[in-house]
Amino acid sequence: MYSRYTFRQGIHPDYHKELTSDKTLRQAKRPDKVIIPVQQHIGAPCSPRVEVGEHVKLGQKVADSDSFVSAPIHASVSGVVKGIEKVLTPSGQKVDSIIIEADDIDEPVESFARGRQLTELSPTEIREIIREAGIVGLGGAMFPTHVKLSVPEGKEVDYLILNGAECEPYLTVDYRIMIEKARKVVFGLKILMKASGATKGIIAIEDNKPEAIKAMNSATAAEMDIDIKILNTKYPQGGEKMLIAALLEREVPAGGLPLDVGVVVNNVSTAVAVHDAVLRGIPLVERAITITGS
Repeated sequence: MYSRYTFRQGIHPDYHKELTSDKTLRQAKRPDKVIIPVQQHIGAPCSPRVEVGEHVKLGQKVADSDSFVSAPIHASVSGVVKGIEKVLTPSGQKVDSIIIEADDIDEPVESFARGRQLTELSPTEIREIIREAGIVGLGGAMFPTHVKLSVPEGKEVDYLILNGAECEPYLTVDYRIMIEKARKVVFGLKILMKASGATKGIIAIEDNKPEAIKAMNSATAAEMDIDIKILNTKYPQGGEKMLIAALLEREVPAGGLPLDVGVVVNNVSTAVAVHDAVLRGIPLVERAITITGS
């Protein structure tokens, strides 16, 4: 039915997707306290922009950096800053962190739900919104998204690839995102295309995700510049270089970037975050994850 794309070599681990693939996304219990590290991405660490004792609102910027390769961090609850101290993170490093005791209000910052229309925005304005919203790659690397979209002079991008391969065992969050938020994924892709100058969009999905393929085909039925490409199920199909080789037969040079072959790759969950930032004025204050196992 479909032409299936792939790269040479790769492995076939036990995937265990069935443990959570049919579980719908649901909101976690709201915490009484949050610890927000100021280093949450590949790039320069941020510095706190709040003080102990200060009341902050949901979505308020609490840390930022003057570095280009960085992204600001926002409060995921409203409440009072109880401390700014070094905290041990899952990376094994102690990182300066902002500790917020949540209130019962979750009062949003004024910019919440104050989005813009895509037609009225230039590529530069879109990148600025994405930067201010603190959006980073949600596929794992957490590279600041506005940096990826800033195409250097002398280079051009013709393809924007949305990575929905999710080739890793156990993980199903991108699968559920594509099923439950298909239209946001597609509109986020259109925003990313405009921001980077790409003329063609691809949503890449492995063939062990039939419901996601169905949902994305439906959501892109009227889109002339966006294609759904079906990949063979194989690890590590979701790696940028493997994905580009499989879909476009372009080889990213050693030490190079996808931009070197005219491509930008973003994750499907990143596209949803971009949609919410641009159209709804909501910064990156939450994300979906998979919790799974026997």
